[in-house]
Parts: sequence; C-alpha cells; structure tokens
Amino acid sequence: MMDLQTLFGRGHPPLVGLDISTSGVRLVELALAGKDQYRLERYAAEPLPRGAVVDGNIENMEQVVDAVRRVWKKSGSRAKLAALGMPPASVITKKIILPAGLSEDQLEVQVESEASQYIPFALDEVSLDFDVLGPAANSEEDIEVMLAASRREKVEDRVAIAEASGLTPTVMDIESYAARAALDRITAQLPQSGSGQIVALFQIGAQVTHISVMLDGVTIYEREQPFGGQSLTQDIVRAYGMAFDEAETRKKSGELPDNYANDLLTPFLESATLEVTRAIQFFYTSTPYTRVDQLFLAGGCALIPGLIELIAARSKISTAVISPFKGMTLGPSVRESALRAEAPAYLVACGLALRRFG
Repeated sequence: MMDLQTLFGRGHPPLVGLDISTSGVRLVELALAGKDQYRLERYAAEPLPRGAVVDGNIENMEQVVDAVRRVWKKSGSRAKLAALGMPPASVITKKIILPAGLSEDQLEVQVESEASQYIPFALDEVSLDFDVLGPAANSEEDIEVMLAASRREKVEDRVAIAEASGLTPTVMDIESYAARAALDRITAQLPQSGSGQIVALFQIGAQVTHISVMLDGVTIYEREQPFGGQSLTQDIVRAYGMAFDEAETRKKSGELPDNYANDLLTPFLESATLEVTRAIQFFYTSTPYTRVDQLFLAGGCALIPGLIELIAARSKISTAVISPFKGMTLGPSVRESALRAEAPAYLVACGLALRRFG
C-alpha cells in the first residue's frame, strides 16, 4: 500500500512481484511496452516443502528464503526491489469516513484513533496503513479512507524473507487486492470494458479458495472457503503410497495409474464444482444480486482437465480460466507454450508486479 511514485519520483525502477503461498513461491517482472501496455519480462516458480507456509504463516523461514533465492535466480531477473502480499485472513481492512482537508499528520492521528476501535490487539503490535479512496458518497465535507492493519510480526516475517534473499521489499500489499488489480486488466478487455458485468473470481489455492465478486471495479462480495488442490494430492498419497512431493509433481504431469481418473480425479472435480456452485448460491442469498455474468478460475487447479466444463454446465455461467498476462507482449525469455499452462497460478504475483507502475 506504499506508493512507488512517492518513494522513487516519477520513474518505474525494475520491481518483481513475489507471491509466497502454501504451495510455492512465484515471481513476475513486468515492463512498460507503450501507453497502458505491459510486457511480461520474466516469471518463475519454485515449490515449497510441505509445512514451510501454513495458513499464510511462515513456519520455516530458511526453506522459504531458499525458495525465493532459487526463484529469483531461475527467473534471470536483476530487479532488487520487491512487492509482496499478505494473506487476506491476516489483514483487517475497514473503510472509514474522515473530514476532508486534514493534513497527512492529522490523517495519521485520526486513522490511529479509529483503528483502535476495530483492532483486537494493541496498536504497538500492529503495522497500520491507509489509503484515501476519494470523496465520501453522501457528504462533500468528508473523505472515504481504507484502513489496513496486520500483526507486525506477520509483516516483518515477509520483509525478513525478502531481505535475507537479497531483495529490498518496497511494497506490502494484500493478496486479494493484488489479484483484483490483475483481474481489472482482464475485465477491461471484456465487451464494453466489462461495464455492468458481475464478474466472480475463484482463486483455488492449495488449502483455501478465495472468492471475490466485482461490479464496475468495486468488490461487492468476498469470502474464503476451506477447499483447495492439496486435498487431491493427499488422495494420491493415500491411494498410491507416494511421498507428498512426488504426488504433487505427478498430479501436474498426469503420470498416474489408469484408475486415477475414475477413482480420484472425478470425485475431486465433483467436489470442486460443488464448492463453486454453493458459493454462488450463497452470494445470491446474502446479497441483493441474482446473477453472475462471468466466472473466472485462477490458481494451480484452474487448468485441471474437465473442471471449467463441469462448472459451466452446473452453474450455467460463462466460465473461463484466467490468464493475468492476456494482452501483454512477451519478453524474449518467456516461452508462450509453457506460459499457457502456468499462467492461472500467477494472478497474485502479476498484480504485485503491476505495483511497479503505481
């Protein structure tokens, strides 16, 4: 939530988006290729050992630092500045209304005083930031401010990982906000730039599915469900007696016994589809909205064969796998064929990399 423009003047010094998730570390570096046009310069991923990151918490600093160093080297990037994301569950966000015309110092004092009402721990244990969203809807004398707070040690863990890996952390964002920044680019490519379209994004992670529903650039609904691709990996471990890491690799390559599709994959696709359709029903019953126009899937599971077809058939909603790099030109080190298969897992990393352009 720091603004790079204020940190570095008007330029856009090279910066990598670094997404640290339960399953691995992903890195993206973007460059400008013209007005509002981006070029994907580099991207890379490194898996993490099981247990290194659990529920967004860094449990094994050494393993994560090792993966970050490897992913940076593998990408070939020379950028030393990094944008990182915090898991949504570890950040409290709140929109507040404050009087317009306050100085930066007065704003900080007001934000701290408001924050103390919403944060269930002492302010000296908290990293606090805010962003002025603009004039308040119902009053010209007020402004709307987004407040974000997280336990200081959770922020410091990610800062320490970047620094121990030889990088300089300059932006700390929220993963769901980063994903949304990447999604906004894609929505703008829909007919009428997506105007009036209700777009639902399902990011299926290793353990958690994050759901965001957007209308005209505003989030109208958000929640997390405890469901992810790791359950299929665990089924493979149980069924074939493999080590977890081998099961994860073979799940992606498809090198599994003949009965895998029937016995394990089909039930997983069914339960993933049920999670999505239930979530959409829950969206309808808990909001005034009664339709979704476009459904996007992201995350490592999004490309599992048969998943989007099943979801589209059951939900009766236009469904697609999202590529956050759609419409970008590709740098010389990017292989298009490999990118197609991997892109949906890079939504957060791409959104973080976009922070280079303030």
